[in-house]
Amino acid sequence: MRSSTMVFTQMNRVIFGEPAAASIVAEADRLGAKRVFLLVSKTLASTTDEIEKIKHALGDRFAGLHDHMPSHSPRSAVVECANAAREAGTDLLVTVGGGSANDGGKAVTICLEHDISDVDGLEPFRTVVEDGKRRIPEFRPPKVRQITVPTTLSAGEFNARAGVTDTRLQLKQSYMNPGIVPVSVILDPAVTVHTPEWLWLSSGVRAVDHAVETLCSIDANEYTDGTSLQALRALSDGLSRSKADKNDLEGRLRCLMGAWLSMVGIISGTKLGASHAIGHILGGSANVPHGHTSCVMLPYVLDYNLSVNADRQQEVSTALGQPERPASEVLDELIRNLGMPRTLREVNVAHDDLPRLAENCMLDDWTFSNPRKIDSPEQVMEILNAAYG
Repeated sequence: MRSSTMVFTQMNRVIFGEPAAASIVAEADRLGAKRVFLLVSKTLASTTDEIEKIKHALGDRFAGLHDHMPSHSPRSAVVECANAAREAGTDLLVTVGGGSANDGGKAVTICLEHDISDVDGLEPFRTVVEDGKRRIPEFRPPKVRQITVPTTLSAGEFNARAGVTDTRLQLKQSYMNPGIVPVSVILDPAVTVHTPEWLWLSSGVRAVDHAVETLCSIDANEYTDGTSLQALRALSDGLSRSKADKNDLEGRLRCLMGAWLSMVGIISGTKLGASHAIGHILGGSANVPHGHTSCVMLPYVLDYNLSVNADRQQEVSTALGQPERPASEVLDELIRNLGMPRTLREVNVAHDDLPRLAENCMLDDWTFSNPRKIDSPEQVMEILNAAYG
């Protein structure tokens, strides 16, 4: 008989289908916030009126804005934002953007709580993986909480974990604490219409990856099976609708809800596998966008794992409406139909860099929870070589 413990975060609520600006004001009222600082996508701030709508709605509670959070949330950008927010006397952080803004925001709240003002100050708070074992430092959770309005589908906003890159080492590192998860998430499909198509669709495949690796996890259970299967149904339909018509707000909301469902297993403690582990390294060590890492790696990891979880992969195919075909083929077709890359060559990873990437994968704990055991860089190389194209 299987046994496990489901662990939940300190998120209060998810608001969906309501306008972002009004929802932010309502949450600021609920939380008693007087100095609201915005960390936002530079593109949204400079090419749309979405951020101006939020500033106008906040009125004299608007405390300041930071619009520089590059991909993979570099430590330097996190500290820069935290210093600006501290100077502004913020009592609530609102992030509007993709995974980098949302993860960066979580790390900003750590910096605010622990008076971190330079990149080295973050070092004692990061999670360390040694010999496949994860060591999570204990630290005081932040009093300044975060509200987030996601504009992509990577869904990291639901996780009490921030991915931040140490650019000196070219490594993405994790920061984990139940109290760094956003207090509220606002899912407004209208704001996402401005997201570039490649980013919306590829991050949607990232959410598909969450659902697939949760369903195939060594920790799989009936609770997370149900949310993962519904996530796959919602995402496959919503992504196809978004591709056909960027203004299909119902289709976009279906994607947002599917991305939320895809995270249920992760936020409650489910271990994922090699697609995510390799993806973390491709992002931090080779600068591949989050979504593209899943577009490339997921079908190849499924092929690698087929000998140990064919029954689980069959459920993936069924949820995607093609039970008679291998899951890796169904996903390959879905990803290609969305116009996304399918090989490491296509995302500009050099073949002679694969050994370094394989070595770095041994620093990610989800490498060691892959359904088919991985305990050496050579096994990772087998997957990377297959994905190179």
